[in-house]
Amino acid sequence: MNSQSTDPGDVYVKAGAIVFGLGALATLVTFVPLFLHLTPLPTVAYWLSMLMPAGFLAALTGLLLNARAQRRRIGPVGS
Repeated sequence: MNSQSTDPGDVYVKAGAIVFGLGALATLVTFVPLFLHLTPLPTVAYWLSMLMPAGFLAALTGLLLNARAQRRRIGPVGS
């Protein structure tokens, strides 16, 4: 098997993981001032937290594309 995969969804999975990580970091940063009773961050910081579900959706899309491509390579079952 190749060490490099050429499945169509690999880019989506990698990009989704990075975007999810950035969103998770933004979520942590926005909640810290709330727990420490500091001045809350501007609204933009909370919008950056929405990167987490966007990254999850991108990674899920990539996984579904990879599964579909693998299923096409295998061919019909039972023939």
